[in-house]
Amino acid sequence: MKGEENRKILWWPLWTLWGLGVAGIFLGYLLGGDVSRQQGVMRNMAIAIACLTLSLFWLLLFSRLAWRKRLLFLGILGSTALISVSLFRFEGVSGDLVPIIKWRWASVERAEVGDIGVKGASVDGAYPQFLGPNRNATVTGIDLSLDWSVDKPKLLWRQPIGEAWSGFATSGFRAITQEQDGEDELITCYHLLTGERLWESRMAARYDNPLGGVGPRATPTIDGDRVYAVGATGALSCLDLQTGERLWGFNILEKHGAKLPDWGVAGSPLVYEDLVVLSPGGRDGNSLVAYDKSSGSVVWSGGSDRAHWSSPVLHEIEGEKQVLIFNGSGVAAHRLDDGSVEWEYPWKRSTGTPRVAIPVKTPGNRFVVSSGYGAGADLFQVSKTSGGFSATQQWRSLHLKSKFNNFVYKDGYLYGLDDGVMACIDGETGRRTWKKGRYGHGQLILGDDWLLLMAENGEVVLFEPNPEAPIELGRFEALEGKTWNPPALAGSYLLLRNHLQAACFKLPILPEQGE
Repeated sequence: MKGEENRKILWWPLWTLWGLGVAGIFLGYLLGGDVSRQQGVMRNMAIAIACLTLSLFWLLLFSRLAWRKRLLFLGILGSTALISVSLFRFEGVSGDLVPIIKWRWASVERAEVGDIGVKGASVDGAYPQFLGPNRNATVTGIDLSLDWSVDKPKLLWRQPIGEAWSGFATSGFRAITQEQDGEDELITCYHLLTGERLWESRMAARYDNPLGGVGPRATPTIDGDRVYAVGATGALSCLDLQTGERLWGFNILEKHGAKLPDWGVAGSPLVYEDLVVLSPGGRDGNSLVAYDKSSGSVVWSGGSDRAHWSSPVLHEIEGEKQVLIFNGSGVAAHRLDDGSVEWEYPWKRSTGTPRVAIPVKTPGNRFVVSSGYGAGADLFQVSKTSGGFSATQQWRSLHLKSKFNNFVYKDGYLYGLDDGVMACIDGETGRRTWKKGRYGHGQLILGDDWLLLMAENGEVVLFEPNPEAPIELGRFEALEGKTWNPPALAGSYLLLRNHLQAACFKLPILPEQGE
């Protein structure tokens, strides 16, 4: 009787289903070509979910198993799901969209204090905004020691912090960032050398996305004795640097009739002379807006393109300063006097591909712009014409795909994370000179003769920027957990953070600059 029951079971649909699923995954890798790692993960997850769902239909409707066995299997599946939910928690996804699962009882390390004294120490240098003084992730005059096996980076402090993808902006001993605390967004000021919180400014606002995470995205900007910061829901604030007192503020989306972007507001404020520039992405001439930095009143607005997640950046082209922004349709350049659009470069990719990286300028008024999910990079040249300016493509490359990390330019070459792998690209041709080392979707800072990488896994890696081959000089574990936040380097002090922890390390510098 038992053998007869087994002969009646229809196993072949199940084996066929999973055989096709495995074949689909294999063929996807084999024929995927330049499909991004994230697209591959999404494809494989879709195949797996489809196979599991159809397997459940097979079990209940087509297997011919005795009903007691069908219900038993169903009970086992349900019990396994309940046990998994009670034991594990979902902590978002990696930059490649791989789910991050942790034990429910796992906790972040407690606060740590380093073994070096800070009494009498000074901070030579500032990192006053997103991507540093010139908003290009490049610093000069910091002569780091490149032998970390002898001169090791030293921990000053490491402690828990509220969730956010903001970085630090620094001025003197003050380090400003943003974080989430329950239903409130905070702009916080820490003592750079000790980690002590000096003040906080609190506002009722919360942005939460299962994939994108919780909290603010943008990095504050310090200008003189003022701090400018925008939260994930569009709340712009001007604060006193010393006290944290809120001097003025409003919601830029509400003010300009713009919609909240899918992943929250991420563009960091650009301050130039008397202007604070942001991209609310409103229609009817409200795409990019400049406010008076003293009062918050609108000085000008221009463009009608929707905002993505890139930040405005200032560049001089043919003697004229212009504000560039990477928007939904491409790169737009706005005049500084009235905000009108001077020229545009169309980004001919999928409209759903996020635009995050800031356009990087190379010699000859040429710019490189890139995005992830298989989109790649373009180099275009801006020229002055009788009618104004025009932008013309010079090359297109699939060898640099910056999802939400920025890239840097040095001596004719571009260095960045190509879909999570460190790569060097020839700036003249767009051809790749090397690609090696999966560091995830981290962030970079370029120095005179060094390249610092904040890897997605929380490690800090030091490179020699060499177009011939990747030369890794040293590394150390800095943070626990997924790290997408941009680092800040104020002199020799490296400030790091993610959605769980913040830390400050003193990097070794050569003796002639030693303290």
